[in-house]
Amino acid sequence: MPTVRLDLDGDLVDLTRALCDLPSVSGDERAIADAVEEALRAYPHLEVLRDGDAVVARTSTGRPTRVVVAGHLDTVPIADNLPTHVVGEGVHAEIWGRGTVDMKAGVAVQLALAAELATPTHDVTWVFYDHEEVAADLNGLGRLSREHPDWLAADFAVLCEPTAGGLEGGCNGTMRLEVRLEGVAAHSARAWVGRNAVHAAGEVLRRLEEYEPRSVEVDGLVYRESLNAVLISGGTAANVIPDACVVTINYRFAPSTSVEQAEAHVRELLDGYDVVVVDAAPGARPGLDDPAARDFAAAVLAVTGGVPAPKYGWTDVARFSAMGIPAVNFGPGDPLLAHKADERCPVSQIAVSHLALRAWLTA
Repeated sequence: MPTVRLDLDGDLVDLTRALCDLPSVSGDERAIADAVEEALRAYPHLEVLRDGDAVVARTSTGRPTRVVVAGHLDTVPIADNLPTHVVGEGVHAEIWGRGTVDMKAGVAVQLALAAELATPTHDVTWVFYDHEEVAADLNGLGRLSREHPDWLAADFAVLCEPTAGGLEGGCNGTMRLEVRLEGVAAHSARAWVGRNAVHAAGEVLRRLEEYEPRSVEVDGLVYRESLNAVLISGGTAANVIPDACVVTINYRFAPSTSVEQAEAHVRELLDGYDVVVVDAAPGARPGLDDPAARDFAAAVLAVTGGVPAPKYGWTDVARFSAMGIPAVNFGPGDPLLAHKADERCPVSQIAVSHLALRAWLTA
C-alpha cells in the first residue's frame, strides 16, 4: 500500500507539494504511481487502469468526443531541493523544489479535475506516466501507445507540460548524435609518435560554434532551432596522448523537418567526420487548425489571455501527433526553470491552469 495518501479534494498547493515530496526520479516511480492509483480508485466515475508505473483513469459518460489530458510522474535527479517549501504570500507565493515545474504542478491540476469532474463535456482519459525524463525507448507514454493504444484513443490531447500557463502548439524534434574521433596513443613525453584525438575535436567544435541556427515558420508559429555540443569525453590518463574522443551533439529541429532531413543536415555540416545517431524523435506540427484545438484554445485563452506560442523543446505531443491525435502543451510553471536547482512554480499559475482546464471541460 502507498505510504503517502493524496487528498485530491483538498488544497492544490498541498497536493502539489505532496506529489513533489514523493521522490520519483526516472526509474523510481513506483511509490508515486501507487499513491496516484489508490487516490483515483476512490472515485466511482473513473475506470482506473495500470501498466507498470503508468496509471490511466477515464470517464465513460457516452459523450460524442473523448480527450486525453496527460502528464508524467518522474523528475530529473534531486539537487538538494526537496522537501518543497513555499516562499511569499498571496499572488506572490511560489512553491520551490524539484518537480514543481516539471511537472507535478500540472499533475496536481490533472488529479484535482479527475476527481471533481464526474460528467465533463467531453469524456476524458487522464494519463499519468513514467520514464519521460530519460531515453525515448523507455518512455511510459510510448509504451502505452505500443501495448495499449485503445487506452489512448481520443479526438484531442492536452499535455500538461510547463508553459507558464500559456498555450504552446506542437514541439521541435530532437536528435542526439556522437562524433567519434580516433587518434594514436603515445606517452605524453613523446607526443609526436601519437595522434591526439581530443585535439581533433577542435574543428568539430569550431563548425558548431560558427553554425547559425534557423528559425522556421510552421503553420503560423516560428520555431527556433539549436545545434550544440553538450558533452565531450576522451583520454585515459594524464600522461597518455588520447587515442579516442567523443563529442555528443544535441539538435533541436523544427517540426516541419523529418528525422531523416535533420540527420542529413548535421551530416552535411560535419562532412568528413564519423557521425552516429544515438537517439531521435520527430517534432509535432502545431495542429491549431484542428476544430478541437480551436475550441480548446478559445476556452483556455478566454481565462488566461495571450496568444498561442511554439514549444521549442521536445514533448510527448509528438507521440500523440504520430497517433493522429492533435495535441497541445498547457500547464503551470516556467519551462526555463525546469531541471534547475532553484526550480519553483507560482501558486497563481497553478490556480489559473486549473480554472482554464475546468472551464474547457465544463463549458
